Amino acid sequence: MSTSAQIGFLVVLALLAANLPFANQRILFLGPQRISKPLVWRLAELVALYFVVGGVGLALESHAGQIAPQGWEFYAVTGTMFVTLAFPGFVYRYLMHRKH
Repeated sequence: MSTSAQIGFLVVLALLAANLPFANQRILFLGPQRISKPLVWRLAELVALYFVVGGVGLALESHAGQIAPQGWEFYAVTGTMFVTLAFPGFVYRYLMHRKH
C-alpha cells in the first residue's frame, strides 16, 4: 500500500471513528441498547477511539519505516482534528430537530 493510500485510509478511519459514538446507542459498543446515551459516555468513547486510530496510525508508520518522535504539539493538533471530524455526528445527534 502506498503512503498516500495509507494516509487516505487513516483519514477515512478517523472520520468514521469520530462519528461512531454519536451514531451508536450502546455503551462502549458492546453494552445493551439504550434509549439515550449520556454525553459523558459519548466523550469517553471519543477519547478511546482517538487512541485506537492513533494506534492504527502508529502501526502504519512503523510498517512504512522509522517512527518519527512526536511532542505535545502533535497530540494537540491531532486531538483537535479528531474533535473537528466528530462535528457532523454531534450536529446530527444534538442539534438537528427530528420528529418523533
